[in-house]
Amino acid sequence: MAACAGNSRLLTSATIPRAIMNGPFLTHARLDRCLRFLARRPERFVQGALRRCAALDAGGYDLEISASDSWRETTGSTRVTVENQFGSEIDGYRRLGREEELRLALRIEFARIRLDRAHGSGLRSSASRRSLEWQALRLEMVERHLYLVLIIVERYRHLRGERSDMIQAGAAALFRAVDGFDWRRGVLFRTYAVHWLNQGFRSHLYENHSTVRVPVYLQKCVKHVQAAVQRLGDAHASVERIACEAGLRESVVAATLTALHRTRSLDAPLGDADGTRTLASELAQPEDGDPYNTAMEDVSIESAVERALARLSARERRVVKLRFGIGCERAHIFAEVAKELGVSLERARQILARAVGKLRNQGLCRALEPLLN
Repeated sequence: MAACAGNSRLLTSATIPRAIMNGPFLTHARLDRCLRFLARRPERFVQGALRRCAALDAGGYDLEISASDSWRETTGSTRVTVENQFGSEIDGYRRLGREEELRLALRIEFARIRLDRAHGSGLRSSASRRSLEWQALRLEMVERHLYLVLIIVERYRHLRGERSDMIQAGAAALFRAVDGFDWRRGVLFRTYAVHWLNQGFRSHLYENHSTVRVPVYLQKCVKHVQAAVQRLGDAHASVERIACEAGLRESVVAATLTALHRTRSLDAPLGDADGTRTLASELAQPEDGDPYNTAMEDVSIESAVERALARLSARERRVVKLRFGIGCERAHIFAEVAKELGVSLERARQILARAVGKLRNQGLCRALEPLLN
């Protein structure tokens, strides 16, 4: 199946270029009559849809793209709070009945089949239009079932998680539900979508409930490992015993036990009577002053510069140190360097230029690289 990344962009007839809308198009009413006939034999629906796609492509027909106003009811100018704005908008979406939902599901599958066929033909302009048609139908199915998000998200209100983020995760899960829905099974879309919504909410909570990101599969193994430890009655049971009791691999159990370590705030009290003793106070160094020490560094500026200057001759090293103030109270001008070495001003410049050229080789640059990154 063709994949499409844009789920949140609103696709209506207003977003379609005028040149594309001026061509011949097949209305939803005519398409529904054709798809209803093909759906009588679900096992041959795809073959019939492919033949219909070929006929439409030969005639240059596009599918109708309905404006979003067709399933949105106009609401009054009643002012609502920001928290209730999303719910107020959803109340304006007309819900789908069983027959209308089936017609929309057939359109979505037909549009996806036509999009896959356009990708296979390699026609970029045709595939772009087919993608717009498919996305518009997906968006309609999602928007007309957004009320499910508000219903199911209430089950997770007692857990840690921002409600707006949970709603966003639920809306994304609805798009995945649309892509996986199969009308041939005879179930309503809302019944199928509940599974995807619960999975989307749980995945969001798994990924954002702790400071340290732990893979979802390990978080799901935690309850099995904890239940196994409880059945064994030994909090210090070995990995082998826990794996045998839980029916998991030893590597998974070991990784799960590592993931069970929780973070702790440095300012959290340690449980004494007055509450003044914290983890930060226990870990703090007793002596005053800056805890940083250059001995902690693998490479210091002094050692790196000395290693770099060791490649130079004695005269070149002396010129560099005087000119840039290395090991001196201040940097010296060329006249002072020339007087110190007993050479002319131009000769002092030549010696410095040759020394700097030597310092630009790769070996010396690697010595200073840790200090420059």
